[in-house]
Amino acid sequence: MDGVTESRLDAAALGRLLDAAGAPGHGELPVLEPLSGGSQNALYRVAGRGTPMVLRMPGTRADAARLDGLRREIRLVRALTGTDVPHAELIAADDAGGVLGQPCYVMAEVDGWNSTGAQWPAPFDTDLTARRGLAFELVDGAARLGRVDWRAQGLDGFGRPDGFHERQVDRWLAFLNNYRVRELPGLDEAADWLRANRPRHYTPGIMHGDYQFANVMYGHGAPAKLVAIIDWEMTTIGDPLLDLAWALLGYDGENPRTQGYYADLTGMPTRTELLAHYERVSGLSTENIDYYLVLANFKLGIVLEKTYAASVTSDKVDPEIAAAMGPMIPQLIAQAAELARSLPSVARHGR
Repeated sequence: MDGVTESRLDAAALGRLLDAAGAPGHGELPVLEPLSGGSQNALYRVAGRGTPMVLRMPGTRADAARLDGLRREIRLVRALTGTDVPHAELIAADDAGGVLGQPCYVMAEVDGWNSTGAQWPAPFDTDLTARRGLAFELVDGAARLGRVDWRAQGLDGFGRPDGFHERQVDRWLAFLNNYRVRELPGLDEAADWLRANRPRHYTPGIMHGDYQFANVMYGHGAPAKLVAIIDWEMTTIGDPLLDLAWALLGYDGENPRTQGYYADLTGMPTRTELLAHYERVSGLSTENIDYYLVLANFKLGIVLEKTYAASVTSDKVDPEIAAAMGPMIPQLIAQAAELARSLPSVARHGR
């Protein structure tokens, strides 16, 4: 829990915050129970007030960037109120940090499950028809998020949509140069292709930034139902189609991979089926999806390389990480280059 202890949490102060927000159980003292699963922030179940809730806040050693990141999360989740995007509803928030000494927010507890997909829960473990629905629901969530009128929801200034694609390649290469420990064959080829083929026009929208099975929750049982998108740390106003490409990284052309991906995609829909569903829900064209797939492989490889670099330059990281990511990251970069090589010049597609 990043050094967070229950002793520093003032339950009475939290209760007053909840009362002021009109939360259930007015006047009742909340009971805080630590939860696992928060990679960037601490999580607590808030019990004792009739309705299960979850408190999210930074750890005691959080730096200024982490505090600002949580404030951005609060702003984003607040903006999703009243939309049809599946998410944990915001109940109360303290942006300034005066209640518990750190910015924090309380959200409704979501009744559902989250999995990396290595082993799906029943019935999705054996029922391939039901499993197909998981992919459609994943894409549906990305489409709903991307079509939100972000300006009307108060998110002006949340990101920098102007010049989004012009910045991507050089931004991520600069990021990589901060921790580069090895050569990544195909990196320059993919970068050059992305620079030459970026979209001339795009429709800005809310972009999750790490959109995949591991960052959503589903309701229990069949049929598949996406009940919440989670982990908003990388969210910005950018190009929503990059989220779609992120969700399709487990595909090799039309068909899902049967190996070499963290989730078991056996029985999932074809890429064409998922693209058609995304277009119906979002209203956006996916004709230039190959550009986004090159960018998604390129970006993910660079992001993961930071973890790999730490694993080979520090004895504090599990060596299993190095063993797992060592071959995986060059494969992502190689896939970006191979796909770029197979494509004609898009000549700066419009849409």
